[in-house]
Amino acid sequence: MATVIRLARFGAKKRPYYHIVVVDSRAARNSGNVLEVVGKYDPMLARDNEKRVVLKIDEIKAWMAKGAKPSDRVYRFLANAGLVAKRVVPNQTKKNLQSEKTLQKIKDKEAKLAKIAEEKAAAEAAAKAAADAPAPETPAEDVAAE
Repeated sequence: MATVIRLARFGAKKRPYYHIVVVDSRAARNSGNVLEVVGKYDPMLARDNEKRVVLKIDEIKAWMAKGAKPSDRVYRFLANAGLVAKRVVPNQTKKNLQSEKTLQKIKDKEAKLAKIAEEKAAAEAAAKAAADAPAPETPAEDVAAE
């Protein structure tokens, strides 16, 4: 018989309360064919509350030794309790990243803008230098001065 460790829902409407139970994998969630209750989970409590998840560690270890598989949510509880290793999060795809062609276009545009800014700065510096330099006297001014 394949057994699983999963949640069975209890509690009132909009006030859930779960029992962590060992059942036959083919049984419905609240079928009543519970082999053993191995813990409790109260999602209404704060995350840091120690009574939010209560596990009977010895019974869980015994059932897992017999081949019981935990559900995803129960596996997280067991990982947080240190009974099993945490699942590795797979690497995400790179679809959200820009393509090489787009990245090259962005680089080219930045280089072009940098070149324009450099030329503009050089032109401003030349204009400032020309304005600061004394103007050479022209012969017409010399003649008028005499």
